[in-house]
Amino acid sequence: MTGTVSRSHAAEEAEAAPVSAEEKTEERRLKRESELRDVTRDISISEEKLEQINRTIRTIDRDRKGLNEELIRTGSRMQQLEAQMNATERRLARHQQNEDTVRASLQERRGTLAEVLVALQRIGHRPPPAMAVRPQDALAAVRSAILLNAVMPDVRIEAEALASDLAELTRLRASIETEYERLRAGATKLAEEQHRLELLLAEKQKKREKSEQMLAQERERAEELAAKATSLKQLLADLENEVGSAREAAAAARASDEAHASGRYGYADPFADPGRLSPQIPFADAKGFLPRPVSGTLLQDYGVADGFGNKTNGQSYVTRANAQITSPADGWVAYAGEFRSYGQLVILNAGNGYHILLAGMDQINVELGQFVLAGEPVARMGDTRVASVANLNFGSEQPVLYVEFRKDGTAVDPKPWWSNAENEKVRG
Repeated sequence: MTGTVSRSHAAEEAEAAPVSAEEKTEERRLKRESELRDVTRDISISEEKLEQINRTIRTIDRDRKGLNEELIRTGSRMQQLEAQMNATERRLARHQQNEDTVRASLQERRGTLAEVLVALQRIGHRPPPAMAVRPQDALAAVRSAILLNAVMPDVRIEAEALASDLAELTRLRASIETEYERLRAGATKLAEEQHRLELLLAEKQKKREKSEQMLAQERERAEELAAKATSLKQLLADLENEVGSAREAAAAARASDEAHASGRYGYADPFADPGRLSPQIPFADAKGFLPRPVSGTLLQDYGVADGFGNKTNGQSYVTRANAQITSPADGWVAYAGEFRSYGQLVILNAGNGYHILLAGMDQINVELGQFVLAGEPVARMGDTRVASVANLNFGSEQPVLYVEFRKDGTAVDPKPWWSNAENEKVRG
């Protein structure tokens, strides 16, 4: 009777298993995502480490060159840490997926495993009698041996499979814990670099010649022009006509173009001097040298169908939450703020009629008219994707950075400009 009830109950569980397993898998996935967010969000830096970073910043040479150099180094370290954390999370996801597979395998074989364990228990409690005890036990011993020979191969196979799965489960749990520890360590280092960056940006803000009041007035006027402009081309023209910083930036870009045309700048190492005040190489000649602005995964390339019957004008990258965005090239900030469906937008004037657009960020750290260097931090992503004209058709809720290169107002393929090292990193 008991066996019949057990089999009936097992059958009911088997019928309900598909729905139940799916619900449990989804529940585990949501729990893991929550744990990952908690790992990277609730990281606190020790007072000792904070003071150490503060002392380091205080000892940095206060000139522009020293600040720029440290800013670029910090931005590079942050992107490397973000890339390492992305790799850790991918390994963690694989381990957890494998764990789910092993658990599902064990769940499917619950009935068989129960029978194996029961058989082993019975053998342990009632071993075959020794023939030397009583002659009449000989027949029972022979019968038991025949039965064991028939049953044991199947029992052994199932027992070995069970042991193998349990060992694999133990190994996966250990690997998962190791990856979690690696992720926590990476998050702590990233938090330290973020604090360092905030101090450096604050220090650079002090070095700007314009007062905060003047910057606020220019930002307000730029926002008014952005609200009225119907296109980026019109916005840039209006800014250069009506906002002093944008006008000065455009003039500096033209002067740089003239210097390049006269051959006054060398090409040996255009990014070597962190104290430079203009690009040391024409943008058209920088192909194959520029660093990507974020450590992320290419989601949508230039020139592919965008899902709305058009071709994409730029590239879109999935990033980590709060990822650091750096300038992909030397240039002047032609615009920094919100613009229509682009959301938070930074436009860099790279000279020679080239502009670089960065959109989808949550926070911008540069001002209108400011000259920035390739690799210098300029913005930060948010926690989730910002819906914009560039990525409305993406199902992912992760932050997405949109990058577009323009030549005289027309979008061009950015791929030739990315450095070979960056290309390898993204593919890997």
